[in-house]
Amino acid sequence: MLDKFRKFLPKKFRNDGPVIPVVRLQGPIGMATPLRPGLSLATVATPLERAFSVKSAPAVALIVNSPGGSPVQSRLIFQRIRDLAKENEKEVLVFVEDVAASGGYMIAVAGDEIFVDPSSIVGSIGVVAAGFGFTELLAKVGVQRRVYTAGKNKAMLDPFQPENDKDVEYLKSLQLEIHEIFIELVKQRRGDVLSDDPDIFTGQFWTGRTGRDLGLVDAIGDLRGTLKAKYGKDAQPKLFSAPRGLFGRRSGAGGLSVLGGASGEGLGKDLISAAEERNLWSRFGL
Repeated sequence: MLDKFRKFLPKKFRNDGPVIPVVRLQGPIGMATPLRPGLSLATVATPLERAFSVKSAPAVALIVNSPGGSPVQSRLIFQRIRDLAKENEKEVLVFVEDVAASGGYMIAVAGDEIFVDPSSIVGSIGVVAAGFGFTELLAKVGVQRRVYTAGKNKAMLDPFQPENDKDVEYLKSLQLEIHEIFIELVKQRRGDVLSDDPDIFTGQFWTGRTGRDLGLVDAIGDLRGTLKAKYGKDAQPKLFSAPRGLFGRRSGAGGLSVLGGASGEGLGKDLISAAEERNLWSRFGL
């Protein structure tokens, strides 16, 4: 008898099917400024913890859309997801939108299953550092660079001084070490399904369809369709977002100093961050 009247109850009282918490992980990783909190452990910790604390949920779904960024923040977010999944005994399903590349892919492999659109971009398992050299420009405009340090390596890789081969060699050694950490993490999570394609760990990236064939992801699928297929037609995704801060902005620990952006320094940092972010996205044609 109750079943006949269930459909007339408000949706939150009907209990039609399992609620699947959803957390969106969007944007470049670790690029924090007063007005642009960025994607970091500080900004995602709260929604992740709230999502994994839903006791009745059989799984937590993560929407990943990131071109990468800080390797440290990427791994911290990855580790927090795995820790929460273990503590709460939840399956983790990752859904890639436009991009899960570099640090974005590192976060994605925290999923027990990874779903993509056929045209998503995945991979880019590598490490990159980029900069500019201004020595000739300074000489042309008649400006002298004066640097005073305690410690002979303190001004290493200064863009206003001539490039030093030893500095570049040292930077590359650091990159190789970070790259190895990335490779080990991917093999740990997906070693049993990865292809033996020699380009997988070269920094190359692929479409979602090819990524599936290489074992970088598991299947083609969207969030709603996949959740209904796995947990029944009444499965209900529920988005868990970061709390709103001043002026209604989504923020974590780094997003509360909104008024700091009013200064010239804050605005300058935001403009630089915006340019760096645009460069990251454009690398993947976006």
